[in-house]
Amino acid sequence: MSLWPAVLLSLQLATATTIILIVLGMPLAWWLATTRSSVRPVVEAVTTLPLVLPPTVLGFYLLVLLSPTAPIGALWFSLTGTTLTFSFTGLVIASCLYSLPFAVQPMQTAFAAVGRDALAAAETLGATRRDAFRTIALPLARRGVLTAAVLSFAHTLGEFGVVLMVGGNIPGQTRVIAIEIFTAVETLDYRSAHILSGGLLAFSFVVLVAVYILNGRGARTLG
Repeated sequence: MSLWPAVLLSLQLATATTIILIVLGMPLAWWLATTRSSVRPVVEAVTTLPLVLPPTVLGFYLLVLLSPTAPIGALWFSLTGTTLTFSFTGLVIASCLYSLPFAVQPMQTAFAAVGRDALAAAETLGATRRDAFRTIALPLARRGVLTAAVLSFAHTLGEFGVVLMVGGNIPGQTRVIAIEIFTAVETLDYRSAHILSGGLLAFSFVVLVAVYILNGRGARTLG
């Protein structure tokens, strides 16, 4: 059994998900870190929900929402002639929602640590809010952004429940590493299961070490 298609598909999925989450999650993280709105707890709860919600529950509702009989799925089908369910695009959408807290929370923490004084000082010098974010907040929060990217990539790489519910098990299209491991175990191909599982285990360990080193350096710098 060739394992490379599942590995390459997983890398593509993790890369696409990470890029989208950083681009879309950064404004959300910035808003959560700076707003005083009364709806902030609600938005934070929705953002954090995938951490406590069983993946199969999230996957089930995404399967319903993205199906061709639902408004979103029907609109996509009318525009492209393809379905969101059991497709790579559907996997990207599901992965973005499932990994959202892993992207937003590190960036939110990093932006909150910047503080309001530096931004206020920049604004008194004539900088717009966008300029202050780009020249002050973002450089100071770069470790949080990098941590968010690393965690989002690693978390997406190991997804199982959500991607199985939304994408199924289609070789070359939706069969990612976690599903390949499941398939290998079902067919008693323990050699392939060991190779893929060991690879994910090693990768996860390296990612965690890198994140702890990164955060440790950031703490020493602030200290």
